[in-house]
Amino acid sequence: MDKKRKLNVLSKLIKKSIFWGSSIQSSFQLLISCIVIILISIITSKPTYAQKPLDNYITIAAENNPSLKATYTEFEVALQQVNQVKALEDPRLSFGYFISPIEKKVGAQRAKLSLTQTFPWFGTLKSKANIATYLAEAKYQTFINERNKLIWEVNKAYYPIYENKKQFALLEDNLQILQTYKRLALSAYENNRGALADVIRVDIMIEDAKIELKILNNQLRPLAVRFNQLLNRSDTFSIETPDTISSPLIGINYRRDSLLVENPMVQSLEIQKNAMLESEKLAKKNALPQFGVGLDYTIIGKRTDMSMPKSGNDLFMPMITVSLPIYRNKYKAAITESQLNQKAIEYRKEAVENDLISNYENAAFQLNKSTELILLYNSQITKTKQLIQLLYASYSNSTKEFEEVLRMQQQLLKYQMSKATAEKNYQVALAEIEYLTFGG
Repeated sequence: MDKKRKLNVLSKLIKKSIFWGSSIQSSFQLLISCIVIILISIITSKPTYAQKPLDNYITIAAENNPSLKATYTEFEVALQQVNQVKALEDPRLSFGYFISPIEKKVGAQRAKLSLTQTFPWFGTLKSKANIATYLAEAKYQTFINERNKLIWEVNKAYYPIYENKKQFALLEDNLQILQTYKRLALSAYENNRGALADVIRVDIMIEDAKIELKILNNQLRPLAVRFNQLLNRSDTFSIETPDTISSPLIGINYRRDSLLVENPMVQSLEIQKNAMLESEKLAKKNALPQFGVGLDYTIIGKRTDMSMPKSGNDLFMPMITVSLPIYRNKYKAAITESQLNQKAIEYRKEAVENDLISNYENAAFQLNKSTELILLYNSQITKTKQLIQLLYASYSNSTKEFEEVLRMQQQLLKYQMSKATAEKNYQVALAEIEYLTFGG
């Protein structure tokens, strides 16, 4: 029998009792006994586990999130640099025309064509390609970090929604129980077996429950908007959450050894440092001469004033050029720049590692704290339900325990609400640890 049917049966019994208000005491005792059985069944009923839909939402976010798409596009842009930097400079072709031809022995020079190709020092292009490759790898690690961070953000936005819906359901159930208590208190009062104060006391609790339900309902809107924005979809999409989530026990220092080894930001900085080491080598190679080869072709006009051997024969002149890197200051500055960049990356890496350790320890504390609280609330909920059963049994014989029944019912609700919060905190802390320690 589900909760609604149980409550309907209970309501009918109470209405019947009120209608037969002048009946003998045994009728009232029968009513109390029925209430005890049904309420105990409601409170001690086990929850139904639902399939966790979070993985589907993470997939949608990874496919649709614009920030993640932008980061991946930046990685693709960096890849294009590899083919650009490892190519030789374009050859140079020049053409000159003599407006006033220069007369030579074999004829007048009419025009001149020059073709040259410059070659950097040996290994220069390889160093440039290595630098571009390192920087592309660093961009990829940045993308991996953004992906992992997005997963964490989705978890961080999802579980407050679970908490909200879980607490809303708990409050709805509690409101139904309070309304049943009110009818019971009213029936007892009309049969001169209870006080009007009991009815008023339940009324106050019912009003509190309605306000809390309204607040939770209003709170769901901004939570849902934030979550749907991460998935880059309309705010009107509904969000499915399970009825109950499991919180498995996690060992102390969970994935602690992977913190500084697999974290993508640490990996990215390591790769950037390698790029700066290669940049230093490139700066040294740039300080060495560059070579060029070329060919000059001169068009010669044939002499008409006299006959000369080879008159009008065009000229070909191979050429070799060498650059002279005599201005050393700029090359020294480039080497120093690369060395300083290496130091800056070392400092940045140290700062990132310090932040990672700090964030890990805080997340691990939150995880352990939430685990302890969940275990505590499970124990307290079990004991409180047992106590409520005993109070029900006592109340079936005397209405003097009504106030204590109400108090323990609200205490049970408090433990259940707090457990939902602890479950949310547990999942968020676990997701943060996985974000900090998982690589690509």
